[in-house]
Amino acid sequence: MPLKLTVDADRWRKHVQTFAEATPGLVPVAKGNGYGLTLRKLAHQTEWLTSLGTGVDTLAVGTYNEVWEVATRFSGSIYVLTPWRPYSPEINPEIADRIIHTISRPEDLPLLLERQPNARVILELVTSMRRHGMTPSDLWPTASIAREHARFEGVTMHFGLDGGSLAEVRAQMDAVVGAEAKTVWVSHLSANELAQLRASYGDIIFRPRVGTALWLGDRGALHVTATVEDVHPLERGYSYGYRGRTAMRAGHLVVASGGTAHGIGLEAPLGDTHLRSRALAVARGGLDAMGQSRSPYTLDGKALWFAEPPHMQESMLMLPSGARVPEVGEELEVRVRYTATSFDEIILDS
Repeated sequence: MPLKLTVDADRWRKHVQTFAEATPGLVPVAKGNGYGLTLRKLAHQTEWLTSLGTGVDTLAVGTYNEVWEVATRFSGSIYVLTPWRPYSPEINPEIADRIIHTISRPEDLPLLLERQPNARVILELVTSMRRHGMTPSDLWPTASIAREHARFEGVTMHFGLDGGSLAEVRAQMDAVVGAEAKTVWVSHLSANELAQLRASYGDIIFRPRVGTALWLGDRGALHVTATVEDVHPLERGYSYGYRGRTAMRAGHLVVASGGTAHGIGLEAPLGDTHLRSRALAVARGGLDAMGQSRSPYTLDGKALWFAEPPHMQESMLMLPSGARVPEVGEELEVRVRYTATSFDEIILDS
């Protein structure tokens, strides 16, 4: 039985439409696992936004390998966020005019233009994030080449998640003006910050790239469940699992759908620098060392513990004595990180 994502389709679409209508210049982002919803569904949804007259005309993807998956489902421009490199995959000539390339190094633009004369390009300006991008001194001569030999679509800046990037954008605007860019593509700026920028730079178009807030902004529209596949009574001293662990107390062993292949039990390193979060991480580490790890599965509103690390497609969960024992086929609610989870089944429930 599947790890299942059920989407309240009407509620979800209402949020997506409302967000798009309230966000001028919006560029939806569809990358990776499609925020748990798949790239195909997000491409279809972006085409729907376009048909509503929201002004959405461009979809951003993470890599060149993702282009074709959305290109047959969305008819507008496709903006590739990963900077172009000489080893990047060739673009199908049928859709080459729809692709907007990111250029983050001066030496890459002439090489791209050799392969695709008059290519559409966005030049990336380095920010305090320091992931990709050129300095202003590199940006200006590269922009001159882009204006003359390419279709220059503007300048992009990528900021971190903590907010407070408005001052940095303002500091970078001299570089944008020097590059004679008419459009600035940005990420992780609030609606208020964007409004302030538009008020200050009326001759510049600001286009926000948005993924999480657009697709996952109403979590109440999304419901993840796993299926109970087996239940076994467990006495103290019984062995169980791949590693032959010994039960420390009586209870039940619950086998549920969802494992590492789905992203269950896989966790990215935490970026939170607050002291309380670090203390919680240390506490979790101590429990992990003792073989105790809280799972994302819940039964009757209470979190269950992993009996052992998740298997590839199933998880073994420890149910304490006295708790209600679920039936085989019953569904458990699961809390997941959508950007790291793949579902067996996605149901749009209208």
